[in-house]
Amino acid sequence: MIQHWINGKPWDSAPSRAGDVYDPATGKVASQVAFASVSEVDAAVSSAAEAFASWRNASLAQRSTVMFKFRELLNDRKGELAQIVSSEHGKVVSDAGGEIQRALESVEYACGIPQLLKGGFSENASTRVDVYSIQQPVGVVGVISPFNFPAMVPLWFVPTAIACGNTVVLKPSEKDPSASNFIASLFAEAGLPDGVLNVVHGDKVAVDRLLEHPTVKAISFVGSTPIARYVYETGTSHGKRVQALGGAKNHMVVLPDADLDLAADAAVSAGFGSAGERCMAISVVVAVGPVGDELVGKIKSRIADVKVGSGPSCEMGPLVTGVHRDKVTSYLDTGVAEGASLVVDGREHPIDGEASGFWLGPTLFDHVGTDMSIYTDEIFGPVLSVVRCETYEEAVEMVNTNRYGNGTAIFTNDGGAARRFQNEIEVGMVGVNVPIPVPVAYYSFGGWKESLFGDAHAYGPHGVHFFTRSKVVTSRWLDPSHGGVNLGFPQNT
Repeated sequence: MIQHWINGKPWDSAPSRAGDVYDPATGKVASQVAFASVSEVDAAVSSAAEAFASWRNASLAQRSTVMFKFRELLNDRKGELAQIVSSEHGKVVSDAGGEIQRALESVEYACGIPQLLKGGFSENASTRVDVYSIQQPVGVVGVISPFNFPAMVPLWFVPTAIACGNTVVLKPSEKDPSASNFIASLFAEAGLPDGVLNVVHGDKVAVDRLLEHPTVKAISFVGSTPIARYVYETGTSHGKRVQALGGAKNHMVVLPDADLDLAADAAVSAGFGSAGERCMAISVVVAVGPVGDELVGKIKSRIADVKVGSGPSCEMGPLVTGVHRDKVTSYLDTGVAEGASLVVDGREHPIDGEASGFWLGPTLFDHVGTDMSIYTDEIFGPVLSVVRCETYEEAVEMVNTNRYGNGTAIFTNDGGAARRFQNEIEVGMVGVNVPIPVPVAYYSFGGWKESLFGDAHAYGPHGVHFFTRSKVVTSRWLDPSHGGVNLGFPQNT
């Protein structure tokens, strides 16, 4: 039984409810995870609140020491964590390793917390009056993370929140919960005091309690747009600050002057990596002008070489659950019924090894219309749609009128077109000949429109801002010449 992690150790009470955790490669139940009751969430929040009283006053030196030690432990044991992620999520081990390597960047950013929390100081802002700013922790914060990055997304938030002096209750996806417990145990080994990081597993019961609990001051969330909107509206209605990152429909615009081999490589890599279960996956290729036929042919030829399976040489694994696989598969019939051309049917792709798991190979549609559900819906699987248009302006209009605004890319050899695109496009993260423009850790991750609810993006400078509150102090130390009462309104002199 995968248990909660509360107050520095595994929870030792038998759960009233539990859920199955599958091995996606075989389709078999591998373990069970406890589902938290309201009282168990309350226990985790109480533990975090008690720890906050002392952790908020921990020196920056102590906090950064814990972060550096955690970084060393995570780096030393990243192979073990990659195996855990692969076994419960289904992504191949090499992909899981890449996820953890990117997570390490966020940890390393948090190691610099003494520099990141430096405030401003104005001496003699008024006569013998100094004004300075300080950043203080928010309190107990909740982190609700998705199934598709069970290590990276928690590590987008948890290190920064803790380094800023907050305490955390993390609610990971119940589909692949073990990575969060592993991370919590590494933090404990790194010297993090008990209660600073707690992990509760479960479903909507746990989520709703975190959103409603009066002691929880902030919520960070990543998931689908409908749930992101729910989390944002519910959390803010209970007086919390909320950052809720939602879904995506990421377009890759290919101009007529682009290197089509580079573009085809990028489309396959970004469309089918991690079986398309990435919020930054390319799901729409916009072929501009005459490049459509040649580009589709190049993508199709590359799909044939993608190795799907669970073996060490495989590049793409199964989807996370049978229910999700069936939902994604249903779009193949829907796309054909709506009039798109099914160029490659992922149901026919060969599987290397065990074939009874939650498998679906890479799928390619051509001549997709923007009114089709395979275009409008976030499928979150290995389904790539090619939409054709005549001009650059049509392509930009297509991207800008889409309700999502997470990531986009343009493939071109024209610097002027690329510069114009980055200026005109209404999307939060833009790649120029880079298909998945996930920012490095010292920038921040987040989209526009229905891909983000709230003002703060994830990690980087936005993360530090989100997990702290600014306070301005105006200070005057009296000298012997002071004296007298003045009832007038204070003025700068």
